[in-house]
Amino acid sequence: MLQNTGKLAGRTLFITGASRGIGKAIALKAARDGANVVIAAKTSEPHPKLPGTIYTAAQEVEAAGGRALPCVVDIRDEQQIGEAVQKAVDTFGGIDILVNNASAISLTGTLATPMKKVDLMLGINLRGTYLTSKLVIPHLLKSRSPHILNLSPPLNLNPVWFKNHTGHPLLPDFFLDEAPDVLAQQMAQHGATPAFKPPSSSSATPASSGPIGSTFDTIKGVINEDVVKATQAIYQFDLSGEHSGVWFLDLKSGSGSVGQGQPPIKPDVVMMMDSSDFNKMFSGKLKPTMAFMSGKLRVKGDMSLAIKLDKLMGRMNKAKL
Repeated sequence: MLQNTGKLAGRTLFITGASRGIGKAIALKAARDGANVVIAAKTSEPHPKLPGTIYTAAQEVEAAGGRALPCVVDIRDEQQIGEAVQKAVDTFGGIDILVNNASAISLTGTLATPMKKVDLMLGINLRGTYLTSKLVIPHLLKSRSPHILNLSPPLNLNPVWFKNHTGHPLLPDFFLDEAPDVLAQQMAQHGATPAFKPPSSSSATPASSGPIGSTFDTIKGVINEDVVKATQAIYQFDLSGEHSGVWFLDLKSGSGSVGQGQPPIKPDVVMMMDSSDFNKMFSGKLKPTMAFMSGKLRVKGDMSLAIKLDKLMGRMNKAKL
């Protein structure tokens, strides 16, 4: 476990779903730094199957060295969120960090998932996260160091995790949208410094045949008709950073081809990332799953086709890029 640095001392964290699990673990970690923790969760009475309540979590937070404010909050309820936010401000003087941890999931197929569960997931994961952020942001803008931490299950690109579940067809739209970038820009307009910033291409130099070209030369050397037959996809790479530019990989016709610029026909998958991360990923120094989970890689299009690039990268690693 990472050692505490004391940087959160006196900071106020508003954590949804903090009565147990990951939310409580974050609360206790912050408490050891001397932070103020708002435990915003539904469980006020002991649950027959799940451990802990907002009050037992509050006791643990204070025992760990922090200050706690337990609040009964269903993040689908605007009034409950608003009241908890106001209590936090009245008690601690403001809010510095929002942790959107509360979530709902149903590991069932589309046909086996009743709409009641779908409504629950969308109500908590989407509406609840949006609503909580909306009500907390005005107070974050008054903080010297505002942060928002959004949590979601680990996204392993292996299709075995999603092929049988409702979540898979929703991934491109739900997890890969550009909302974090937009939120960062909006907060910056108010003078706040968000914990993340969207990549800027204004100072980037055009891509040349340099390291990116060398990578595509290696890719060209490992593709063949068998790879094309097994893949059947056209990929476009929108690269930013030092070697910015657009490149494509055609694994749909003939023995395959690569090139700089837009592909001749509409791509099935568009991948967006920094040029240095692109080279690391195709040389085996950065795993695609980690790049995706950390936000270094953004994908638009068919996720199942994006996953197929893993095999190509394996062939390249054997070729000792």
